[in-house]
Amino acid sequence: MGQKTKLTRRWARRGTRPRAPCDQRTRSAWIFGAICPALGKGAAFVLPWCNLHAMNRHLDEISQAVAPGAHALLIVDQAGWHTSSKLDFPANITILPLVLRNIVPMTSLKRTLRFRRS
Repeated sequence: MGQKTKLTRRWARRGTRPRAPCDQRTRSAWIFGAICPALGKGAAFVLPWCNLHAMNRHLDEISQAVAPGAHALLIVDQAGWHTSSKLDFPANITILPLVLRNIVPMTSLKRTLRFRRS
């Protein structure tokens, strides 16, 4: 998150090389977020790392934001921290990993919802 500085340029006489220091420090941050388009509710936070522990924290945050009696469905990619068997899934959250890029997400979503109802 953020912007890396680009090379700094300065006007100078031909044949000279004036100093042009610029900030080379960079830090990374990961944004975790989920929204409910129907209700306009969301759960999000920013962490300096992205791993299994962070995903478990994110699931807890989403679980607390879900209305009582409701169920959350998260559509995720195949990242290791999204599909690990070590994740602690709350009872009110289902994760739907997308296996293929060319598959229509709604087809998988309908299949998963039918499976959850039965």
